[in-house]
Amino acid sequence: MELCRPKKVLPCACYYAQLRGYQIRTLSRMNSEKRLKSFSKKTPLLLSIALAASSSLAQQSNTAATAEISTNTPTRLPVVVVTAQKEREEVLSIPVSVTPVTRETIQNADIRTVREASIYAPNTFINEFSARAVSNPFFRGIGGSPQNPAVTTFIDGVPQLNSYSANVELVDVDQVEFIRGPQGALFGRNTAGGLINITSRRPTDLWTAYADANYGNYNFRDVRGTISGPLFQDQVGLSLSGGYSARDGYTVNDFTGHRLDSREAGFGKGQLLWKINDRLDLRLILSGEHDHDGDYALGDLGFIRAHPHHVDRDFEGFNHRDVISPTLLANYYGDNFDLSSISGGVWWKNEGLTDLDYTTVPGNTRDNVEEEHQFTQEFRFSSPKDRPIHLNDVLDLGWQGGVFAFSEDYQQSAANNTLIPNPFPSPIPTFIPLTQNSSADLDNWGVGVYGQAKLTAWEKLDFTAGLRFDYEDKHAELGNSLNPPFAPPGRVVASDNFSQFSPQFSLAYHFTTNHMAYASVARGFKAGGFNPPPTGFAAPPGTVEFGTEHSWNYEVGYKAQYFDGKVETTAALYYIDWRNLQLNQPIGLSGQYFIGNAGAADSKGVEFSALYHPYNWWDLFGSVGYNNAEFLSGSQNLGMNVGGNKLPYAPEYNANVGTQISWAPCTRATLYARAEVTVYGDFKYDATNIQGQSAYSLANFRAGVRGNHWFAEGWVNNAFDTHYVPIAIPYSTPSGYIGESGAPVTFGGRIGLTF
Repeated sequence: MELCRPKKVLPCACYYAQLRGYQIRTLSRMNSEKRLKSFSKKTPLLLSIALAASSSLAQQSNTAATAEISTNTPTRLPVVVVTAQKEREEVLSIPVSVTPVTRETIQNADIRTVREASIYAPNTFINEFSARAVSNPFFRGIGGSPQNPAVTTFIDGVPQLNSYSANVELVDVDQVEFIRGPQGALFGRNTAGGLINITSRRPTDLWTAYADANYGNYNFRDVRGTISGPLFQDQVGLSLSGGYSARDGYTVNDFTGHRLDSREAGFGKGQLLWKINDRLDLRLILSGEHDHDGDYALGDLGFIRAHPHHVDRDFEGFNHRDVISPTLLANYYGDNFDLSSISGGVWWKNEGLTDLDYTTVPGNTRDNVEEEHQFTQEFRFSSPKDRPIHLNDVLDLGWQGGVFAFSEDYQQSAANNTLIPNPFPSPIPTFIPLTQNSSADLDNWGVGVYGQAKLTAWEKLDFTAGLRFDYEDKHAELGNSLNPPFAPPGRVVASDNFSQFSPQFSLAYHFTTNHMAYASVARGFKAGGFNPPPTGFAAPPGTVEFGTEHSWNYEVGYKAQYFDGKVETTAALYYIDWRNLQLNQPIGLSGQYFIGNAGAADSKGVEFSALYHPYNWWDLFGSVGYNNAEFLSGSQNLGMNVGGNKLPYAPEYNANVGTQISWAPCTRATLYARAEVTVYGDFKYDATNIQGQSAYSLANFRAGVRGNHWFAEGWVNNAFDTHYVPIAIPYSTPSGYIGESGAPVTFGGRIGLTF
């Protein structure tokens, strides 16, 4: 077989360049792209190996498009651009800890959710129920609740004020950025731990189309596709994308023999780009998703640890969610300033019906309906891109500032249906149904004003200072009732307002264009608010309202490329001190929570990532993070001192390591293989630290062949069928907790076409 030489004209390169979002026409007919897939081993020793690899995974396969066209010639790593500070900047040039996951990595690893992308970011953990709407990210030990997250997800610049709308299928996505550390100076409320920034791919200048189909065990099937191109050349562009994904449940209910936690979703996105002239463009994005999921796979923690993916209960419910998100982006590029506008609406509704006791006792169910409407508007002014103000021969000044406004209307209606002993005289013991209702209507609105300036001296030293002021007004109407009405209904009406200043400072020194050291100090906060009332239980006294949480983050870091751009490393050392900590605290063993201010905590750790790209057919990548997050003395959880305890869902360490290779045995096909292993250290489920998950590792592999306009591959995830329980909550079961088994070994095949 003749080895594919880079000088030959091979159409595969066009496919890879399109996946990257690059329009590299000089390569669009060459198959010099040897796809760089991964290989790794399952062993705890990966923690040491990861120190020589990269969480800049987002960059890993982009190298092929900018590489010298030679199978064995060393190539430089490409430049990766992020918008972690609202402006497009090279990831190695900004004093912020960022892990970008680009469109190519999303394609290569078949990433379909944010949680799947998060494995490449150090000190990042996302706990997620089988009902996908409930998904909470934790950065460096800082987390929150869906109603008040500490890590907010931004989709095309629009913050998802409630995380119920954040966990959606990734379709036609260009990049996902995991930005760690407080970002309040630019992004405001609920970014105390950082943020997740998701950006959609712009409509392309040339007509392209892509489609793939997946099938695997558990009857997994997934189809998705995209078509993009100009309606009017250089003026109006269009892209349409969508898909369908479904699988049977992983968990068997031994009581009925049925599988509980199935998933099914249909999703789509449409974009229209209008380039009015060289200075002004408008972009309309409309996305939507409908989820038709099964029930929570919750069961007694002791039982599911002894019998993974099995539960034993009498009732099987469902979770249905709808999300619709229109967004309008406008950009003006002027001689003296640039102006951008982001207008976004989000509507979501989630209906859930589940067992109330998660046992075989009949008659106990919970019906819960939540929905929210939000609207956000941001106007941002900045100095023209790459044209700062020249103060003198030594100093340059770049600046940005803006105003942000939002409104949010959240409503919840919940009912616990139980059987209780008949309180009325009867010749034989009988039971009657009792429905315990609760409702919440939370209306919020707020504004924020921010500004940031960067002073550059001698083209080497950057001093950046930013400040933001946020104000918000909150109103709550809370109610509860019984049916039959054994007690009068209750109603609480409350209002309050909150305000906060969030400063941020950083100093960065560029030793060369490829070596930078930085130090930063930043303040973040989570807004105060009101708790929806519990259903069937009395709210603990004084828990209607909770106060604002705030934190200070101190960080030093170093980013560099070595060996003619073939090696890239990033490292960060941080300390976080936060006060008035908001903690999800259980209401008895009901599975319901209220947010309470528990006291203080600190978190300290280190993060390291690297990428090694010796040849355009081979990559090594990985990341590792160590994090020690603890409650400080005097912190309280329901009156119990938790000082010295670990914060929940804060693994002591996490790491990812892998490699990818490709080989062209002929001019019409390229073979490739990818392997990677992710490791998580010990973590606790709640502030009591009574129960937790020990360290575990997950190995993923895939291999296949690519032709001119097609590919076919096989894959396996959690290849060694590791049993673990990533999420559990206190509950009135024999072990005192209920939890869900993590995903088992899954495998299948994927085929795709591109035009």
